[in-house]
Amino acid sequence: MNPDFNALAVFCLVAETRSFSAAAKRLAVTRSAVSQTIARLEEGVGTALVRRTTRSVSLTEAGERLLASAAPAIADMRAAVEAAGEVQGRPRGLLRLAVSSIAERFLSGPFLAGFADAHPDVELDITVTDEEFDIVAAGFDAGVRLGEVIEQDMIAVPVAGDERQLAVCAPAYRDAHGVPVHPRDLARHRCIGWRPAPDLPPYRWEFAEGGKDFSVAVGPGFTTNDMALMVKLAVAGAGISFGMEASFRALIARGALIPLLEEFCPYFSGFYLYYPSRRHLAPKLRALIDHLQRWRFAD
Repeated sequence: MNPDFNALAVFCLVAETRSFSAAAKRLAVTRSAVSQTIARLEEGVGTALVRRTTRSVSLTEAGERLLASAAPAIADMRAAVEAAGEVQGRPRGLLRLAVSSIAERFLSGPFLAGFADAHPDVELDITVTDEEFDIVAAGFDAGVRLGEVIEQDMIAVPVAGDERQLAVCAPAYRDAHGVPVHPRDLARHRCIGWRPAPDLPPYRWEFAEGGKDFSVAVGPGFTTNDMALMVKLAVAGAGISFGMEASFRALIARGALIPLLEEFCPYFSGFYLYYPSRRHLAPKLRALIDHLQRWRFAD
């Protein structure tokens, strides 16, 4: 068959949104038109690519293979078209980012507001998520994660310097219950833990001693997937919490929280903006990278 690039682009959008209706809305066409395009593509390749039910859309095994190959190519073609059309103009269009919820410095208001002021024709669509997934297949232009979990085939630009995780508690909790002197003592304390999803176990708190890493499975009195709630509970004296130092820095500075077990909390590689290697980098993404590098230099 002769490749139908428009149909492939529609297929990638359906895969990204997991919805014929949402894809149709993004394309400003009818749901029927999207359905017919996918049916035509399936007929051309000779196999089903999409599973349709009344409530959901998912990909078949063949669909997943096609998406893995087609999504990067479609994204590269879009970037090439944008680059060609913006030689004489300003960066413009929708810039979709998947950002870790604990990337405090990237998510800071001043950084993103400064980018918006400098590039008013770029619309930022930011999904804050701690799930690990293929950002290209999901339709994102870039993501922000800790360097240690970024795939090797991605281009990564540092957001800031090294980071570390800290255990913290409020002075009121310290006065009432004392504080641990070693991570193993956490078993005797009420802890505020983090769980990335309901079907996953709570995150094990990670420490190091004598150059060797180890983790502790605390028995949390509270478990949540919301770092903001963890901070609020810690400040209220509900227990000991654990997270990125940046999440606690301002509260530590004004005495609302105190750091614990610092000698067991080493620094490690911090957050990076990452994106797939492409021949054509969309001007809107190039503008964000340039803004990030200026912001880091100024910082």
